Amino acid sequence: MSAMNAHRIGNDAFSLARVMAILMKEFVQMRRDRLTFGMIVGIPILQLVLFGYAINSDPKSLPTAVVDYDKSEFSRSIVRGLENTRYFAMTSSPQSEMEADRLLSRGDVQFSIVIPSDFSRRLLRNEKPELLIAADATDPAATGNALAALTQLGATVLRYDLIGPLAQRAQNELPFDLVVQRRYNAEGITQYNIVPGLLGVILQMTMVMMTAFAVTRERERGTFENLLATPALPLEVMTGKIVPYIVVGFVQAAIILGAARLLFDVPMLGSFVLLFAAMMLYIAALLALGFTISTLAKNQLQAMQMTFFFFLPSLLLSGFMFPFRGMPGWAQSLGEIFPLTHFLRIVRGVLLKGNGSDEVWPHLWPIALFLIAVAALALLRYRRTLD
Repeated sequence: MSAMNAHRIGNDAFSLARVMAILMKEFVQMRRDRLTFGMIVGIPILQLVLFGYAINSDPKSLPTAVVDYDKSEFSRSIVRGLENTRYFAMTSSPQSEMEADRLLSRGDVQFSIVIPSDFSRRLLRNEKPELLIAADATDPAATGNALAALTQLGATVLRYDLIGPLAQRAQNELPFDLVVQRRYNAEGITQYNIVPGLLGVILQMTMVMMTAFAVTRERERGTFENLLATPALPLEVMTGKIVPYIVVGFVQAAIILGAARLLFDVPMLGSFVLLFAAMMLYIAALLALGFTISTLAKNQLQAMQMTFFFFLPSLLLSGFMFPFRGMPGWAQSLGEIFPLTHFLRIVRGVLLKGNGSDEVWPHLWPIALFLIAVAALALLRYRRTLD
């Protein structure tokens, strides 16, 4: 009896050997779970690269359209002075102010600058001509610093042109008036940019995650074999699992848009029919992605890990949290892959700018292409699962 008690006391005592055995077993299990190990290594590297290289809250070299009706040495000096601030990159030279407004509405440029035809004549008459600068202010963070840099121009922008009797004007105040128009969000209200963007973010978060659990949940519960035994085709299974969530997505969208209007007074200038048509394509792309993830993951934990690995770069590179044009070229190219990037431009354009189908179409086809690609992958993976 005493021997048995001694043995029990020995087992109750803390054993470093048993701890080491369990520890080694956990490391072996972690090494076998390649997805979890990849998340452990990949997420810190991804965050380091994105936050260290891609994210920039002070965007420079913003695309700018210049309509120079004057075509004088004064107008050329002003354009060079704007470029020297490093915030303005003259990427387009439209022939009319209407064409420049169209580029601004489509989001092809961040600023449009109009130099009137009588600019140099009024300047030589010792008058103060006007220089019109229109900014796409849907994202105040993207234009704020650039507009503030206009005060740096000062009178010195024309110091080499105002000579002789006009030299005195180059030493005083700015010899022309800057007329700045913050279009689509004149007061710079951040909610007008954030709240419409939340529509895309919330839909992405819920649609992908719910669908990603669709097949993995059935696999864990043991009902997946019953689904495989049915004569349903892979496309029929995929459609049947996706359609209910489309209804859920539209309910969420209605709630978000209602709150945006009632609580935050977000302008809604465009067509709701166009917005909901684009939203249906966006939701379908997200659900197809979620279904693809569900065919790749072995359980719900892996599905959640893979979903998060998609969320992080999509959220950071889409222009929701940080100005899209503030990122380097490679990050912008990567961001163009994600449907969220294009849907943000659609929803903000329709609500704040009143964009129509001509302005929306350039952002619709990338979402459609993404939908086709992930749907094809999902069907391929599902067929392999059947085999």
